[in-house]
Amino acid sequence: MPSASCDTLLDDIEDIVSQGDLKPQDRHSARKHIVPKARKRNTQKYLQEENSPPSDSTIPGIQKIWMRTWGCSHNNSDGEYMAGQLAAYGYEITENASEADLWLLNSCTVKNPAEDHFRNSIKKAQEENKKIVLAGCVPQAQPRQDYFKGLSIIGVQQIDRVVEVVEETIKGHSVRLLGQKKANGKRLGGARLDLPKIRKNPLIEIISVNTGCLNACTYCKTKHARGNLASYPIDELVERAKQSFQEGVCEIWLTSEDTGAYGRDIGTNLPALLWKLVEVIPEGAMLRLGMTNPPYILEHLEEMAKILNHPRVYAFLHIPVQSASDTVLMEMKREYCVADFKRVVDFLKEKVPGITLATDIICGFPGETDQDFQETVKLVEDYKFPSLFINQFYPRPGTPAAKMVQVPAQVKKQRTKDLSRVFHSYNPYDHKIGERQQVLVTEESFDSKFYVAHNRFYEQVLVPKNPTFMGKMIEVDIYESGKHFMKGQPVSDTKVYTPSISKPLAKGEVSGLTEGFRNRPTSHLSSACHPSAAVRRDSASSRLVLHLQKLHQDCALRVSVGLALFALLLAFLVKVYN
Repeated sequence: MPSASCDTLLDDIEDIVSQGDLKPQDRHSARKHIVPKARKRNTQKYLQEENSPPSDSTIPGIQKIWMRTWGCSHNNSDGEYMAGQLAAYGYEITENASEADLWLLNSCTVKNPAEDHFRNSIKKAQEENKKIVLAGCVPQAQPRQDYFKGLSIIGVQQIDRVVEVVEETIKGHSVRLLGQKKANGKRLGGARLDLPKIRKNPLIEIISVNTGCLNACTYCKTKHARGNLASYPIDELVERAKQSFQEGVCEIWLTSEDTGAYGRDIGTNLPALLWKLVEVIPEGAMLRLGMTNPPYILEHLEEMAKILNHPRVYAFLHIPVQSASDTVLMEMKREYCVADFKRVVDFLKEKVPGITLATDIICGFPGETDQDFQETVKLVEDYKFPSLFINQFYPRPGTPAAKMVQVPAQVKKQRTKDLSRVFHSYNPYDHKIGERQQVLVTEESFDSKFYVAHNRFYEQVLVPKNPTFMGKMIEVDIYESGKHFMKGQPVSDTKVYTPSISKPLAKGEVSGLTEGFRNRPTSHLSSACHPSAAVRRDSASSRLVLHLQKLHQDCALRVSVGLALFALLLAFLVKVYN
């Protein structure tokens, strides 16, 4: 193809402009008859626009959030921490699901029914066009479930970032935070213990001493979510307990997937922690231990008996046996035999008179024969456990037990019914009628007719609804008993014992807003201590101001860049036309 050519070689693009052409300044100076007209501005409307965000923007922190938690006390503690952080930021935690803008669903993966409820709640939220954030063990263990598509997920070790996840979800984004917390390559116990929280019951503090466990039970899905053992340092746990008592708590629950294994990853043990905790428990307050598996308490039986006899520790322990057949226990990979369990129970019953021992049993585990089941029935008949959690086996996806040959569904159901019948054949509290007991009152009964208290052995005692009793220790005479409770009449001249601690926080009040938390450089949280309407208005106003400032800064930046580009272009044109 021939190249383009011209007769005159141009040295510069400016040569294109002839001498007779008008220059830009000549073009404007020739329009003398045109006079600029000033445009009148609606000052009121302008001020409104300046003080209002764009109509399509979303200001996080002013919405209402509804929370639902399923499962264990560890899950409940996580839920309390998430609610506290959101409330401290300015979100309103509501008990009315229909009026909420976002649903935060905190799940449990132990059994199929719990996950079914979780899935149904997600479906209902979608039908009602709610924003959704998923938390807990189900999405942590199985994040690729089809019904999670497009939804935000916060992992069990990431609950300290719930504000970020909710904020992005409110904006219409989908966020997933499922990582593990580590320091120097070592896995941590989880989120910090000094985060804000809203206690479901202002009188009860739930403290997770560790997360995960050392076992590999073939039926357990929780292990997939919580992972291996990771313990909190003793000093952090003691500080959390002290702070709780300063906020009016009168009862502490220690919780984890296995409290008995506490400390094995950090060079300490459960008795060492407990002796430090009892030093800071005020008179009139109590400590309740969580679940511990038999292998880990066997090593500390003497020390544990001493601690359970301490006047400020409930003589109560939850030790799951799951089956009284060694064959089944081996298939479960429980790492103990029935003799080990009996040794623990017999020793504690002897050394801690009156102790309440709770246990768990799974009916219909794969391969369980009628003989295996009858051995479990005999164990219950012999020990007459006052607290017994009977569970029908459910194969959880991804667990070894799900691939085993299953016991027929009707057999599992029948065994569950048969064991329940044995459990209800005895009344553990009949012999206590007429006793005088000291009890700690902490909550209201489900039917709202009584207050619920617990005696030295963490046995449930119903007392009259006298507001002066709440959070106090009183003396009662036991006059009636049922399968799961006793009823007590306060002694006429009883001394209402008030623990030597502060007044409890109000229901819904945010706990734990420490200076360290308030001053975190990356923290979004306001310094508000109470999720009151005034605080929410202040938080919302502050965020609105910051948002508007950011908008103005963005506009100023764009204008500056535009003016710079325009100046360059104008300089170029002036050079061209001159």
